[in-house]
Amino acid sequence: MSDGRKAEKKVADPVGRSRGLQPEGCRAAKAGRKPTVNEKPNRTRHRKPLLFVGLDVHKESIAVAIAEDGRKGEVRSYGSISGDLHALDRLLAWIRKAHEVGNEQLRVVYEAGPCGYVTVRRLRQLGVECVVVAPSMIPKKSGDKVKTDKRDAVKLARLHRAGELEAINIPDAADEAIRDLCRARTDAVNDRRSLRSQLKGFLLRHRYEYSGKTSWNEAHMRYLRELVLPDAAHKALLEESLLAITQANDRVTRLTELIEAHYLKWKRSPWCNALMAFKGMQTLTAVTLIAEIGDVTRFEHPRQLMAYLGLTPGQSSNGEKIRMGGITKCGNHARWFLIECAQHYALTPKVSKKLSSRQEGLSARIREISWNGQTRLNQRYRALMAHGKCRQKAITAVARELLGFIWAVPREFRTPGSVLPRAAKRPVRTYTMTPRNATAAARV
Repeated sequence: MSDGRKAEKKVADPVGRSRGLQPEGCRAAKAGRKPTVNEKPNRTRHRKPLLFVGLDVHKESIAVAIAEDGRKGEVRSYGSISGDLHALDRLLAWIRKAHEVGNEQLRVVYEAGPCGYVTVRRLRQLGVECVVVAPSMIPKKSGDKVKTDKRDAVKLARLHRAGELEAINIPDAADEAIRDLCRARTDAVNDRRSLRSQLKGFLLRHRYEYSGKTSWNEAHMRYLRELVLPDAAHKALLEESLLAITQANDRVTRLTELIEAHYLKWKRSPWCNALMAFKGMQTLTAVTLIAEIGDVTRFEHPRQLMAYLGLTPGQSSNGEKIRMGGITKCGNHARWFLIECAQHYALTPKVSKKLSSRQEGLSARIREISWNGQTRLNQRYRALMAHGKCRQKAITAVARELLGFIWAVPREFRTPGSVLPRAAKRPVRTYTMTPRNATAAARV
């Protein structure tokens, strides 16, 4: 090599490799460290992007939209597919192949609706993360007046990527089966009530009045069967109404027996037996509450459970004005069972013979919680009535506080000793004698 080339090389690389340094554009110089001998280039591992899939599920079709990861990621609609699970499996296979991702990179969301939880259970079996959101909790623009399946799917995918959707609890298949059985009995009771109201309205139009104190007992049914109507058409209508009411009674009885038989095989039956330690809470009420709430221990505080069943008051505040309204009623018909149960706490606290038999086999701590609930809720009811509150508001307030004791029982049943007594939760305040207090005590 000539001297000119050597000089040119020195100018191009003035630092030199003999001192262990690298040129300015070298990768090792950018990293700020000294390279080792036979070092391989540092290949960064690229994280596979997440794909947020929004589904607008209907009976016959499912609208699909996909949002790419990142704030500026593209959100596009991919049309619609059939509403069956086989079409959903083919869709997931196409997404994995087209975007070169696995099931762990997919985030699926859809609204809760009449199609149930079959879709989310199928996706979770395949290893795909899927959440279900309540339609009432989805953010909506006030000026958005156009609603289509395509737009709903795109909006779900975009909001899920932004993290603005709150998932609802997905019940187990066994919990859902018991819940459907309890709801079927409630529907049967409502149907029987409607049939009875129709018959009473028919008799009132023709001025037939029952003089007894209690309706729909044996004496009342005997009066209706022996009732003589002048028109044969009216008599036939009366017989049909009585037959429908009898069938409705039989249906309610059969569903009640089914609930009492099937809940014994349920994994949450010990919780139901523990809730029966409370006054006014028997098999149907306990099973319905646990079936509707599900895993009670998922609520970290009793106020969350109260808000879940819609027993917390609404609020509309503006500036310094604070306006409290009625209860939100955001829950389901479990609130109705709870209100019926809360009426028993207007009576004097007492452990009756039936309540004592239901408490057999339970721990002393659960029986103590039940008795504390009786005394506390009865005092609460009397205090509210003394302040001039109407009975409905007082019973609702008692039902709201009753949920706090219901929240404590499954936790105590699962982990004995986890629910501390009320006196142990609050530290005892010590009274310090100051000169001012000492002077006041001397005056007394």
